[in-house]
Amino acid sequence: MVELPFPSPPLADDVVLLRPWRETDVPAQLEAFHDPVFQQFSDWAPLREAEARRQLVEQEAARRRGVQVQLAIVEPHGHGVMLGGASLNDVDQDQRRAAVGYWLAPEARGRGAATHAVRLFARWAFADLQLARLELTCGPDYQASQRVAERCGFTREGLLRSHMRFKGGRRDTVVFGLLPGELR
Repeated sequence: MVELPFPSPPLADDVVLLRPWRETDVPAQLEAFHDPVFQQFSDWAPLREAEARRQLVEQEAARRRGVQVQLAIVEPHGHGVMLGGASLNDVDQDQRRAAVGYWLAPEARGRGAATHAVRLFARWAFADLQLARLELTCGPDYQASQRVAERCGFTREGLLRSHMRFKGGRRDTVVFGLLPGELR
């Protein structure tokens, strides 16, 4: 596999800037991961500083293997306050597809940050990485995430029953797909 680049120049608009994670982001990241809404819909976040720092190293190794790019979502002006994270996961360079993921800190929700981040990441993935398909998955009860997908032009393709392990049980997953030319 070919190492995945970081977007250059960094992806940005008037609402968000996507840039590589920094160790200085860890405290804000950990604070966001303790949010009850985040905890309701996710079970992967590190809750201790050592875990978060180890995860940064693992993310970089995955980028170098060509399977993932993780970026911080920050405010584009001023001090670059951390708003959340966005990623391309499960990148399959042979099949030219990947999954898009994102999360937001509580104070960033309702401002369009996730929608702007996904649009920027998708545009870059299609144009620069030459991907032919992006997927987005979330729990069927996560309406806010589904609205982000729909605003960006993703098509709901189905429900994967008992799709993944989640918090000691199994969870269904809604799957959305986006092809070049469909991005809104």
